[in-house]
Amino acid sequence: MNLKKQKELLRDYVNSIIEKPILTSVIVLALLSVVVLGLSLSYYLKDFDAFFGQVLAEAHGMLFDIAVIGILIFWLNKNGEKRQRIRTYKDEIDDFRLWESEEAAFRTVGNIKRLNRHNIQNINLVNCHLTRTNLNYVNLSGSNLNSANISSAFLIESNLENTRLNQTNFNNSNLNQANLRGAYASGADFRDAYLIKAQLENAFLIKTNFRNAFLMEADLRNCYLTGADFENASLYKADLRGAKGLTIEQLSKAKTLYMAKIDEELLEGVQLQLPELIGK
Repeated sequence: MNLKKQKELLRDYVNSIIEKPILTSVIVLALLSVVVLGLSLSYYLKDFDAFFGQVLAEAHGMLFDIAVIGILIFWLNKNGEKRQRIRTYKDEIDDFRLWESEEAAFRTVGNIKRLNRHNIQNINLVNCHLTRTNLNYVNLSGSNLNSANISSAFLIESNLENTRLNQTNFNNSNLNQANLRGAYASGADFRDAYLIKAQLENAFLIKTNFRNAFLMEADLRNCYLTGADFENASLYKADLRGAKGLTIEQLSKAKTLYMAKIDEELLEGVQLQLPELIGK
């Protein structure tokens, strides 16, 4: 066997050991133990008690290092891993943005729920495609969903408080008992949507489309409703007190106002001009 062949075999053997971290660690430990114990043998034989005391002192220092530095490094690693996962989830949402496909919708929802598990609610979902997805109970408070397509989706009891929903498409979606307090939803499309017992207090709903929407027992107090379209919308027991920009003309297009709570001035006009809407 020539020298070149021997070198190749030795290199392969060394590489095979290096590729096994546990085996490598054991070999290094064994070699260092032989060196250290060999050099310390004379101290063991001459003055064992004094030398052993120094060993114990070093052991205490090692325990301190493990307790402080080890735990700190572990915390930093865990925190770094968490940040990296969060960054990955957000990057994937960016990758699927504007991709109008079922796969993109469901993978984006998966990332939203993973971010929620890390207590991240403020998410950039501008122009995201989320049709026919399950967003029940998700927390998107403070998020930006401007121009997103969330039609035919489920958002039961979801938290959209102070969320940006301008020009967002909620056509035929279910938002029963959802929290949209203070949301910015001007120009949003809620046609045929279910908003039963939804909380819309102080929301900006300028020129929002509520055609054929179900707003039974919805809380619309102090909303901005200038130009909002309530054609054939059910406002049974809805609370419209303090709504700004709301007119009798808008209410005249509603399907029903039975037991709805309306400011006194508007209520008098409705009773006079549209008595059929406040009847059963």
